[in-house]
This record gives sequence, C-alpha cells and structure tokens, in this order.
Amino acid sequence: MADLVFPAPQPVRVPVQGGGFFPVRRIYCVGRNYAEHAREMGHDSREPPFFFDKPADAVVIDGAPIAYPPQTKDLQHEIELVVAIGKDGAAIGEHAALEHVFGYAAGLDMTRRDLQAQAKKAGRPWTMAKGFDQSAPIGVIAPASVIGHPARGAISLSVNGAVRQRGDLGEQIWSVPETVAFLSRLVTLRAGDLIMTGTPAGVSAVRRRDVLEGSIEGVGTVSTVIA
Repeated sequence: MADLVFPAPQPVRVPVQGGGFFPVRRIYCVGRNYAEHAREMGHDSREPPFFFDKPADAVVIDGAPIAYPPQTKDLQHEIELVVAIGKDGAAIGEHAALEHVFGYAAGLDMTRRDLQAQAKKAGRPWTMAKGFDQSAPIGVIAPASVIGHPARGAISLSVNGAVRQRGDLGEQIWSVPETVAFLSRLVTLRAGDLIMTGTPAGVSAVRRRDVLEGSIEGVGTVSTVIA
C-alpha cells in the first residue's frame, strides 16, 4: 500500500459515560421532527422524515467553546437528542431498530439561519448552513445498556441562564425506531454513526460570549460558549 502523502487526521471521538470513547463516522440530522418547530419554520403537516448531514469533524466535545462562524449574522441554536449507532445494518425493521443503538447524548445543531434561508429560497443544499466548522457540540454518550431507550423526557436549552427551548422527547414526529428504520433504507448505517433527531420550538440567535446549556432528562447535558 502506498504511503500517505500527508498524515491522516485523528479520528473524532466522543467520551462515553463510564469510560471509553465512541469513534464518529458520519453525522445524520433529521429536519423538522417536532411539530411546534416545524410550524415556527413555516410547515404544518406530518411529512416523511428528511435528512441532511454534518462532517464528523464538526463535533465539539462538551464544554469546549466554539467560534462564531464567518459569513453569517444569524447563528442559531437547536438542542437535539443524539442517537449513537453501535451495530451495522441496512433496511432495518422498526421492531429491530433499537438493537442497533449503542447509546444517546444531548447535542447542539448550530445553524447559520440566514444561509439556510437563502439556500431554501434558491432550492440549494443546506450544507454551508449546517455543516460548518464546530457546528455539532455533543455531550457525553450514555450507553443504552445503562439508561435504556428514552422515548419521553424533558429537553431544554438555555442561553445565559434563560430558557429558550423546552419540549419533550415524546413530541417527536418520528420516533427513534422509526427514524433509524427509515434512514437505514436510504443508507447502510454503520457503528460510529450519529443521528441528530431534530429540535423543539424556540430556536433563536446567539451572540459572542453567550453561554449555551442544554439538558435532556435521563440522557445528559451539553454546553458551550460562543467565542
């Protein structure tokens, strides 16, 4: 095998509750998976789930600061349940979907909302609105063997101590088993994949030096500061 022409990047790793690290392969994100958020984004019907992605190196480990990204004047927060896949599978049935889940974490889908609006208007991809550097802060992954598979529980996000987003995992339009099964019919899911499952209503802009603190009942927390 030919030598690499430059050193390969280090794998992206997320700490796991109880020890060890989860190696990240891909990050899939579900769009508009809470009814109230769908309505605040201008949609009011249950549609099949749709997906966009973020690069693995967009991950920021819990507590580390993130830089305010360039080319935006409207950086917004989205608190989300993150599903960590621990077993490969394609065309997975809903009844077997949770067998492929290693664990769960709280995460933030940071979004350049003005770039997203421009992309929507032009019918273009959301990549530069969603997949930019440091756009995916993620908390410690809690193994499902420890916490089970949460289908309900409070999910919230505060900025500088003031709550901006509040909802419940039970309000998801598409449940975790439904989402895993649907996505696995589009791509083969692999151990190391993360799925960010959508955000409740209340998304809003943040500024430099804002402190973001997210929490999901029974799962964990995520925090960052906008540098």
